[in-house]
Amino acid sequence: MIDLYSAATPNGYKVSCTLEEVGLPYTLHAVDLSKGEQKEPWFLAMNPNGRIPVIVDRAEDFTVFESGAIMVYLAEKTGRLMPTDAKGRSRVLQWVMFQMGGVGPMMGQANVFYRYFPEKIEPAIQRYQKETHRLLGVLDSRLKEHEFLAGDFSIADIANWCWARTHDWSGVAIDDLPHLKRWIDQLAARPAMAAGLEQPPRFTSAEKLVQSAQTMVVR
Repeated sequence: MIDLYSAATPNGYKVSCTLEEVGLPYTLHAVDLSKGEQKEPWFLAMNPNGRIPVIVDRAEDFTVFESGAIMVYLAEKTGRLMPTDAKGRSRVLQWVMFQMGGVGPMMGQANVFYRYFPEKIEPAIQRYQKETHRLLGVLDSRLKEHEFLAGDFSIADIANWCWARTHDWSGVAIDDLPHLKRWIDQLAARPAMAAGLEQPPRFTSAEKLVQSAQTMVVR
């Protein structure tokens, strides 16, 4: 059994979608970021960096933090979503690292300055939105010639999709990226991906007070 400590963020969804795709049973523990639960001692004992997601593989008595590392662990544990040959594995990891080092950080900064920062600093907004669009364009170019990013459907697709699908939240349009849009829609139609986006669910403010600390058991 896998224990998943997560919240409703792109990085959190990367792991819940992976778990749904590989079909491993898991118990979800929703971490309330607004209350700072990820900074409490019990959580820091699992991830000293104080960030979600984290998994604990009870069968192996093993804890993994960092969303990309968790995805690789789950893929290799189940023999799914990751080729076993060196070149195929490298192709998948290249696109996972592309998301970890580029898409996620740049979209995260775009979100901060476009959505959350109290002062609208236009040069910062434009910088991160422009770089986000450039990175999404790289995905579009790849997907023009390939159905998926690294051969067959893999954790590379999950990692990038969980961020790319939120482009509107970053204030970035993709009307000029038709191959990316095709891929986003294609993955959204996968039942396991849709299920992964519900773990944990987004609550309204009233519901969150009651339910955010709830522990749910899911497949």
